[in-house]
Amino acid sequence: MELKNMCEGKPLKLIFFFSLPLMLGNICQQLYTVMDTIIVSQKLGVDALAALGCCDWLNWMGFGIITGFAQGFSIMVSHAFGTKLEDQIQNSICAMMISCLVVTVVFVCIALPCIPFALHLLNTPDTIYDMTLLYTRVIFLGLPATMLYNAFAAILRALGNSKTPLYAMILASVLNIGLDILFVMVFNFGIAGAGVATIIAQFLAGCYCVYKLLQIKAYMPRHLIKDMEYYLRMMKLGFPMALQNVLISIGGMVLTSVINRYGTLFLAGFTAVNKLYGILEVSAVSYGYAMVTYTGQNYGAKCYRRIAKGLKSAVVLSVVTALAITLILFLFGKTLLSFFISSGSENYEEVMQVAWTFLRIMAACLPILYLLHIYRSTIQGLSDTFIPMLSGFFELIVRIAVALILPIWMGRNGLYPVEVFAWIGAVVLLIPSYYHKERALLKKLD
Repeated sequence: MELKNMCEGKPLKLIFFFSLPLMLGNICQQLYTVMDTIIVSQKLGVDALAALGCCDWLNWMGFGIITGFAQGFSIMVSHAFGTKLEDQIQNSICAMMISCLVVTVVFVCIALPCIPFALHLLNTPDTIYDMTLLYTRVIFLGLPATMLYNAFAAILRALGNSKTPLYAMILASVLNIGLDILFVMVFNFGIAGAGVATIIAQFLAGCYCVYKLLQIKAYMPRHLIKDMEYYLRMMKLGFPMALQNVLISIGGMVLTSVINRYGTLFLAGFTAVNKLYGILEVSAVSYGYAMVTYTGQNYGAKCYRRIAKGLKSAVVLSVVTALAITLILFLFGKTLLSFFISSGSENYEEVMQVAWTFLRIMAACLPILYLLHIYRSTIQGLSDTFIPMLSGFFELIVRIAVALILPIWMGRNGLYPVEVFAWIGAVVLLIPSYYHKERALLKKLD
């Protein structure tokens, strides 16, 4: 299995070709998320679509905590890989596996009883409460499967392997779509069937990553790590990243709560765009994963000038990609939205108008989101997960403030630009923070 050393070669070429499999994998992941929505919407109607949207941010918080810990823990693995010392790589992988297991069990046990309370705080409409509760419980029960995939995919990425997570996601996508059709369309399991299909797909994708990682025998742990120092360092990296995602999701839930006040149709329009949002963000997330690995390996090898050079390359890639996606959305956005909003629906025109307005604003400002991912991930690769967490706090404050204040003056139209303002709030902190760190690192070489 190919493991990519990011400390050698041209940064632009390395980052792009490392990102490409991640991009394809993330597209596959978003594809089966989209298929969940399309199948549920077409089979179960607008109320079911609104139910998915109502719990979007709550489910994202669950996923965000799991993926935040997995990504944070894997930074230590990438640093170890940069040193080329096998014992450090083995120890970091072992500590990561144990930490992921403990974190997942504790979180699921705490979160499950809190779901009804959270849905009430979100002002979930009575007409869709039962569906929303059922779907959310299924998703949270499946978080161990989500961690299985994300943890082992993160380890592989830290070791320079971005192809195995791609193959795992292709497998998961095919299975998820097939199971969606089987459970929802054929067996009539309702909204819960879509959740169960996603869990099974994630579990099998995780099993594939485990199988491939076991083949790298030189890096497999020889014994359990009892040194608490490893686990404390893991938590120091993982906890802020998980908390960062919690802060972002809390802001999203406040926004959802405000949106819910404007009725099911307005919520359905926002849901359609939010499901498409995952596809808009695919390249940004992929470049971000690549920069965590690239920066982490070079930081471990003390190649600080390569980090600065790689960041410049990543900025160019991200902005060009974002502008290309923006153009596509303005040309074909309504066609894409029509997959989520059934044309036979009685309120099709109203829901489409809401979705199209929201999508155009998001698309026009997409370069901001891409820069956010690049700078946040580069800082994380430098072993600083506090500043990215603080950026999540800035997102939270801005998202809540705009969601509560603008509608007072503009009515529901004030909710459309909330996400864009939140991105700006994070970027304003991240960009100067990175360049401050860059100057400090380059001084060490003088």
